Amino acid sequence: MTQQTHYDIEIAGLKRSLRLFEVAPGLKIAILNILGDTDLVQASARELGRKLASRDYDILVTAEAKSIPLAYALSAETKKPYVVLRKAYKPYMGDALKAETLSITTGQPQTLILDEKDRKLVKGRKIVLVDDVISTGSTLQGMRMIMEKAGASVVAEAAILTEGEKSKWREIVALGHLPLFTE
Repeated sequence: MTQQTHYDIEIAGLKRSLRLFEVAPGLKIAILNILGDTDLVQASARELGRKLASRDYDILVTAEAKSIPLAYALSAETKKPYVVLRKAYKPYMGDALKAETLSITTGQPQTLILDEKDRKLVKGRKIVLVDDVISTGSTLQGMRMIMEKAGASVVAEAAILTEGEKSKWREIVALGHLPLFTE
């Protein structure tokens, strides 16, 4: 019996073969890496833009780094500004806000940081959180915590794909879902 190494999926009308990656003994996830995949990023932004069209929001917010191209393309598509939560503090960020998350792909704690200039931009505004893939929800939780601290209101959460227990992600605006792969 051959072991499955890839998972084929169609996203926004485009087919991709996603490599399976072991995150724990006997548990694999399909890896979507949109960096450099301009066609997929643009097609996904068009579809997510359509799905978000009926929502009332002011700003898109994403976490560094893989989702940045999606946030940019979605911003261009919807004509809404976007903000990137950084993972490392730089002195020019001033009075920044921070929140801790745990990434499923790295297995390490990560800090999300909202720059002081972006704090002013999001305060009192309606936010859509954007991610490439929502797996455990820890990045979303970190983004929500920062938006709450900043006085912003999260009105929707969007991703290209959700992953894992599908019922957990009913409220997410997404283009598809990935299963978990167990041996």
